[in-house]
Amino acid sequence: MSSSRADRNWESGTCARDIGAAQSPALSSYRNSNLMDTACNLIFKIGAYKSFSEISPILQFANFTCNQVLLEAFEGFERIHIVDFDIGYGGQWASLMQELALKAGGAPSLKITAFASPSSHDELELGFTQENLRIFASEMNMPFELEILSLESLGSGSWPLPPRTSEKEVTAVNLPIGSFSKDPSTLPVVLRFVKQLSPKVVVSLDRGCDRSDLPFAHHVNHAIQSYSTLLESLDAVNVHPDALQKIERFLVQPGIEKLVLGRHRCPERTPPWRTLFLQSGFIPFDIQ
Repeated sequence: MSSSRADRNWESGTCARDIGAAQSPALSSYRNSNLMDTACNLIFKIGAYKSFSEISPILQFANFTCNQVLLEAFEGFERIHIVDFDIGYGGQWASLMQELALKAGGAPSLKITAFASPSSHDELELGFTQENLRIFASEMNMPFELEILSLESLGSGSWPLPPRTSEKEVTAVNLPIGSFSKDPSTLPVVLRFVKQLSPKVVVSLDRGCDRSDLPFAHHVNHAIQSYSTLLESLDAVNVHPDALQKIERFLVQPGIEKLVLGRHRCPERTPPWRTLFLQSGFIPFDIQ
């Protein structure tokens, strides 16, 4: 996202903290403290994310590459439906909206169905993302809808399939492998669901540390080495120590904890993710 957009996101995060403070008289002391801790933690996470995206080209390159594939798939369609398993703060979709708004004949309508787990995405964070994307879409004069569903609902057997698409509507799926690090066993279920959607394209991102096909100890060691290499690359560009500390505390450390706890919960080795995709009927293609 642009610097001005990031600044406005930061201001929105500050507003969330202020709103929480304004409502505090009506809350119990414990609830107020918990709300403020959550809001402040979100602000620090956004700050760390902003610093990381400005310092490292990784996020920008990943978003750009995925969006180029999506833009090619969306060519000629008036309605776009993206099923997203890693909504985050929505930065990737803000960038995509900017590109779609430049299309001749006006921007198409965009619907995002985001699957998130209550255990890893709190309501404040999802609300922040939802509101910012709606504001951004309004500024782009783009018809926009965002629906957030529970990831756990896919395990119930009653899958929330979207209505049958028309010839003017296209479906795409954003399925980063890292979004399943907390529970690798759910990936096969999600792939079966995605296959039923019959999307035109599925984009996925391999961070290099998502290796549930390795034994537990090797997987953890591989992840730690990957994150250590990342921190060393940031340190090599003379990042301000305070910014580096926040990136480590609010991005790297939670990422490692999520991966380790997820693998501890499901210690069995799984097939490599590419094998799982092939077994589910997906066909890989090279990005030109």
